[in-house]
Amino acid sequence: MNSAAYRPWAGLSLLVLSTNLLATPAPSVEERLARLEARALAAEADAARLRREVEHLNRQFAINSSVPAQLQLSLSERVAQIEARQQSLESNTSTLASSVSSIENLTEGFSFAGYARSGMDVNSQESGAGRGSPYMTPAGSVGGSVGRLGNEIDTYASVTFMKESQASNGTHAKFTVKIADGMETPNPWAADESQIHVQQAYSELYELASFRDIPMLRDARLWAGKRSDRDNFDIHWLDMDVVSLEGTGAGIYDVQLTDDWRLNASFMSRSYGDFDIETNKDIRSYIGTLNQFFDDGRWQFMLSGIYSDQNDAKLNKKEESDVDDSGNRLNEAGLTPAGSGWHGLLAYHRPDFFGQEGMFKAALLYGLGLGAELKSIGSDGELIDDARALRLAMYGHTRLSDHWRIAPALVAERSKDRYVPGDDYRWLTFNLRLANELTDNFEMVYEFSWQTMDLDPLSYHGRQAASGDFWKFTLAPTFKAESGDFFERPELRLFATYMDWSRELDNFSTEDDFGQKGFKSGGVWQFGTQMETWF
Repeated sequence: MNSAAYRPWAGLSLLVLSTNLLATPAPSVEERLARLEARALAAEADAARLRREVEHLNRQFAINSSVPAQLQLSLSERVAQIEARQQSLESNTSTLASSVSSIENLTEGFSFAGYARSGMDVNSQESGAGRGSPYMTPAGSVGGSVGRLGNEIDTYASVTFMKESQASNGTHAKFTVKIADGMETPNPWAADESQIHVQQAYSELYELASFRDIPMLRDARLWAGKRSDRDNFDIHWLDMDVVSLEGTGAGIYDVQLTDDWRLNASFMSRSYGDFDIETNKDIRSYIGTLNQFFDDGRWQFMLSGIYSDQNDAKLNKKEESDVDDSGNRLNEAGLTPAGSGWHGLLAYHRPDFFGQEGMFKAALLYGLGLGAELKSIGSDGELIDDARALRLAMYGHTRLSDHWRIAPALVAERSKDRYVPGDDYRWLTFNLRLANELTDNFEMVYEFSWQTMDLDPLSYHGRQAASGDFWKFTLAPTFKAESGDFFERPELRLFATYMDWSRELDNFSTEDDFGQKGFKSGGVWQFGTQMETWF
């Protein structure tokens, strides 16, 4: 081999390698890893070629022993330069391999997910900021939603980070943290109104080596920390949880009692607040839950017991209305709150819409005492011992034709003796969302909501009896990455919403939206835009 002819080629290889090292990283971690590996292979190949050149020059020295000393010195310098370049390339190869290993260790098992919505709307009556939320009606005070499309004025965002790892014995570990924030101001800098908080922070273990030979526990997951229960489910177009179990505690999921019987068990705690300024008494509730699934998850039976022995604890008096003559805490109606309760759910889950494309779910919920808050288990410390509630929820979605989809929902609740003996709350919501796919990226979405209610709170929280109806219609031209699915996001919407309600509902409360200036019964138009996304 002619070494003089080879040097430009080696220099060109080094130039290409240097250029690659200075190139802008590709947008994805996978492409960056692939390029780093390619560079490492190229560096190793160049090092091998240089070793061969050194061996060739050494053979030339052996053959041409009569070469003049000055020329031999020149050749020795060239050999030293080549060897130095070889060592540099080997060092670069080692550095590249170390970088690849570091990135792999950082990204292995890491994932994240997120949800966000943000929008603005204008009220036609005042030409100012619109009013509303899915729970804007009087029935919303006891969980009655009326539909979210064209009816949300807040900005909410949450991001969930997850990191999984595997021990040498095969056991898997996963850490999850979820950070969320919500506000109504449209200002870009709104630290004063921020409610940013850690919504979840927990760890779990699964595929445990210790459970590998126990069929009942082979697929079990252990967890502890602050979290939302994995098997919560909701009606998205109502922004309503059918059932929500949240708190701080521990549990075990996926205990396979038989081939067709799976069990989850958990124990969680929630706080009702610090009711005593002097002693900072944090009133806690404790929730024990058994959640069972049958017929490959099609049927679900969930039973929760709630206990809060200190909910009527003795307090140092703040105000006369806070405590009774013995110093025991009272609710806002001046009555002793419940110290325990029960909550039950029977649900039916179909992976289709009665044989058609889509899905369908139905649930029947019943609660007593502290369990009479049916949506968010154990979260309402104002309920009294005699409180009881019954709720029915049905919803789903399917395709009407090649370009039309439909999503109906029906929720009804009756509750009595919630906060005052004799109070009575009845409400029913019917919601219907339709989507017409016009192009690959554009849909016309329509939503109709009707809610009827008969509420008699017996002046609890200053609220008055109200009976009547609310209805809402929204038209929303919607752009999205791909049409054809109710749950495909992101969506960018324009909307026009018309709503009206019975005049009697204006007098339910001085603290809700109804009856306020510019937002009274008789018909209200609201216009706006909204973004919603998740991944």
